[in-house]
Amino acid sequence: MGNSKIIWTKIDEAPALATFALLPVVQAFTKGTGIDVETRDISLTGRIIANFPDKLTEEQKIPDYLAQLGELAQSVDANMIKLPNISASIPQLQSAIKELQEKGYDIPDYPEEPKGDAEKALQARFAKCLGSAVNPVLREGNSDRRAAKSVKQFAQKNPHKMMRDWPASGSKARVAHMEGKDFFDTEKSTTMGKADVAKIEFVDGDGNQTLLKEGISLQEGEVIDSSVMNVAALRKFYAEQIDEAQKDGVLLSLHLKATMMKISDPIMFGHAVSVYFKDALDKHADVLKEIGANVNNGLAGVIEKLDRLPAEKKAEIEADIAAVYKDRPALAMVDSRRGITNLHVPNDVIIDASMPNVVRDGGKMWNNDDELQDCIAMVPDRCYATMYAEIMEDAKNNGQFDPATMGSVSNVGLMAQKAEEYGSHDKTFEAPANGTIRVVDSTGATLLEQAVEVGDIFRMCQAKDAPIQDWVKLAVTRAKASGSPALFWLDERRGHDTEIIKKVNQYLPTFDTTGLDIRIMKPVDAMKISLERIRKGEDTISVTGNVLRDYLTDLFPILELGTSARMLSIVPLMIGGGLFETGAGGSAPKHVQQFNKEGHLRWDSLGEYCAIVPSLELIAENTKNEKAAILAETLDQAIAMYLENSKLPSRKVNEIDNRGSSFYLSLYWAKALAAQTKDESMQQRFVSVAKELETNEAKIAEELLAAQGRPADVGGYFHPDPIKADKEMRPSATLNAIIDAM
Repeated sequence: MGNSKIIWTKIDEAPALATFALLPVVQAFTKGTGIDVETRDISLTGRIIANFPDKLTEEQKIPDYLAQLGELAQSVDANMIKLPNISASIPQLQSAIKELQEKGYDIPDYPEEPKGDAEKALQARFAKCLGSAVNPVLREGNSDRRAAKSVKQFAQKNPHKMMRDWPASGSKARVAHMEGKDFFDTEKSTTMGKADVAKIEFVDGDGNQTLLKEGISLQEGEVIDSSVMNVAALRKFYAEQIDEAQKDGVLLSLHLKATMMKISDPIMFGHAVSVYFKDALDKHADVLKEIGANVNNGLAGVIEKLDRLPAEKKAEIEADIAAVYKDRPALAMVDSRRGITNLHVPNDVIIDASMPNVVRDGGKMWNNDDELQDCIAMVPDRCYATMYAEIMEDAKNNGQFDPATMGSVSNVGLMAQKAEEYGSHDKTFEAPANGTIRVVDSTGATLLEQAVEVGDIFRMCQAKDAPIQDWVKLAVTRAKASGSPALFWLDERRGHDTEIIKKVNQYLPTFDTTGLDIRIMKPVDAMKISLERIRKGEDTISVTGNVLRDYLTDLFPILELGTSARMLSIVPLMIGGGLFETGAGGSAPKHVQQFNKEGHLRWDSLGEYCAIVPSLELIAENTKNEKAAILAETLDQAIAMYLENSKLPSRKVNEIDNRGSSFYLSLYWAKALAAQTKDESMQQRFVSVAKELETNEAKIAEELLAAQGRPADVGGYFHPDPIKADKEMRPSATLNAIIDAM
C-alpha cells in the first residue's frame, strides 16, 4: 500500500509566503512516516495560467489543478489543507494578468467592455477565475468551524488588545438597511418534486423572450429560489443614508462582498458610487461613457480611465469629483494617507472583515484625519443586515465585549455542492428592460418568476437535498459533542428559509436528539440569544446557510480571538474524505504590503498549524497509521506550547514575525516528539533534531530577526518568484541546515 497523501494548496498573498517557511518543516517531520505532503497550485495566477494555455510555452503551462482537486474532493481518499485564496474582483484579476504579462506569459487582456462574440467568450473564460471560483469546487461537504480548545483558552488568558470601548455618552453608529424591494423582500422559493433541467429567460413587455441561461440541472428534493434587488429602491436608500450621515455628522460606509458575490455586489457597489458622486458623474456622463469608466469598479474605476482624456478635461473632471466631497458626508477611509475611501475599490471593504472591526472599534471607522469616528454602516439587504444591526445595538446598550470572559459562537454551515447564494454567480443577471425574469422547467412551466425593472438584479440560487440532510446531521453531531445549544438561523418570512425550515423539521427527527437544545430562530433573535450567552461566558452553535456561515465565522472570532485566521475549520466531505481550511485571508493584502516595505510578515499561521492536526488524525483513523496519530498528538501539544510561550507574530518590525513563529512551532513539535514513548524510532529521530534546534535557538532567532527592517523582494505580488520567496522566507542558514538534513 502506498503512502497517504496530504494536498497542501498553493494560494496567494500572505499565506502563500508563509508556506515557504512552514511547508518544508511539515514535509521534513512527516518524512518516513508513510505520509507525503504535496502542493497543488490553485492561486489566482495558477487558475489564469491553467485556463489560458493557448499561447504559453511548455515550461509555463500548468495543469488545471483546481479541476483535479474537485475530482479528489469526491473521493474517500481526499485529504486537503486549503489555505485562504484570493476571491478575485475584476481589478484584482486585471492586476494579476498584468503581472503575468510582464513576466513573459502571453495571457490576453480581460475584455472589460467586450465587443463582439469573441471578446464575450473571452470574458466568460475569465469568469472561471473570478470570485469564489475555488470554494464551490472543493467544498463537497458542510462546514464545521470553531476555535480549538487550546486557542480559546489562550485567548482568554491573554486577551487581545484591539477592543475599543463604546462611548458611555452614546454612539451615533448604526447599521442601515433597506425596508423593502431588497433580496429578502422579493425572495420566492420552491422544492423540486422531481429531477429536471431548467432555464432562465427574460420576457419583455411585448412578450419577446430572451434566453439568459439554459441547462440548469435540478435534483429531486432540491430547494431553488429567486429574488430581485430593485435598483430604484436601492438608489433611494443610498440617497437617504447620505442625507442621514450628513445630518448626524457621521462617516458613511458601505459593506458588501464584491469578491464572493461577484455579479450582484459590484453592481450594488457601483450604484452607491454613482449616487454619492452623482453631480460630477452626471455632468460628465457622455465623456465617461466614451472612455469606458465603470462605476462597478469603484471610484478608482472612473479615475484610472481619465488618463485617456486630454489633460485639461481630466483636470476638470477630477476637480468636479473633489468638489462633491464638500457637500456630502465624509466617507470612511481605507487609507487616509493615500486618500483611499470606502467607495474607491469594491474589494477594499469586504463585509465579513469590515463589520467586525466596526464593532471592535466602538462603532467607528477611520476618517480622513486618520482618527476614529462614528459611522453609518450601509448593508442594503436584510438577509444579513439585521444580525449586524442587533450586535451593534447590543454593544451600545451593554458595552464592549471582553475577550477574557466571553463565550464562543461556533458554526455549522450549509455549503456543500455549491449550496445557496455563493453558487448564484452564473444565475445572476441585470434586467435589460422592464419585464419578467422567470425560471422555466423542461415542459415550459414556470417554476419561479420575478417582475423586474430595467437594471434590477435578479438572482437564482440552489441548495440540494443531500447537503441539507448532511448539514442537519452535522448540527446534531456538534450539539452532542459540545453540549451547547444549536440554533438554526432561519427566518420563515424569507422564501428560501421557509423551504429550508421544512427540511430541518423533516430530518431532525431521524436523529437522536435526546437532551439536546436545538432551536430554529430568526437571525436577529438567534443573534440576541447568542450575545446574551457570550456575555455570560457560555458557548452557542450557530447553524446557518452559506453566507451567514462566512460572515459569522469572521465576526465572532475577530472579537474573541483578534482574528478569524486562528479558527479550526473542518469540512467533513460527504463522500468520506476531509478538507481542512485554515481561516480567513481578509487581512492578507495588508500583511504583504508591510512585508514588501519592511521585511516583516505578521501573518499568523496558527490556522495552518491547527488544520494539520485533524488532517493527520484522518490518516490515522483511515489507515491505522500510528505514526500519523503521534504526529497529530505531538503537534497539538506543540501548538499549546507555542501559545503558552507567546510566540505569535508581532505586528511590529524587528520583533518576531511569521518565520520566527514557525521556527518555534518546529522546536516545540520536535521536543514533543522526542518526549513521547509510543514510537521509539520516532523518538530517537527527534531527540537529535530537538537538541539541535534548542541549542541553536538564540542563533536562529538572531538570523531571522536580521532579515527584517528592509524592503523584501519576492519577485511579484500575485506570482512571486519561488527562489526569491524561499530566500526571503527562509533566511536562517542554521535552521535550514537542520530541517533540510532531516
